Amino acid sequence: MQAQSDTQRSENGRIFREAWIAGVRKHYPGDPKPGYVAPWDETPDWERQAASAVYRQVADFVAVSGGATDKLTREQKGRFVALCWIVQIYKHIPDPKPSYVADWDALPEWQQQTDIDIFEEIEKRA
Repeated sequence: MQAQSDTQRSENGRIFREAWIAGVRKHYPGDPKPGYVAPWDETPDWERQAASAVYRQVADFVAVSGGATDKLTREQKGRFVALCWIVQIYKHIPDPKPSYVADWDALPEWQQQTDIDIFEEIEKRA
């Protein structure tokens, strides 16, 4: 895959973050924690890096599949985002809380739906 510029990585991370915020606002029951909907500029550096990396992983996955990701179920799409995110958590946080690295079945419904929405947003752009 082709190397990305810092500007492109930042833009991809923003797209990921905006999709996350939109998903949280749509699916979270009640009022989400402020950190869940903090804008890009208020997002910690590690989280920006992780968002950019996961965006790239999803976009690359869509590209190498030749567009066949449209055959995946919504759950499969969300599972891919969740797994990519877990790896980023391990990369950036030495001893994460178990809830940060929970497997798909342990995630709350709102988070599963948000991860699905993120995949589909990136898929549209890839």
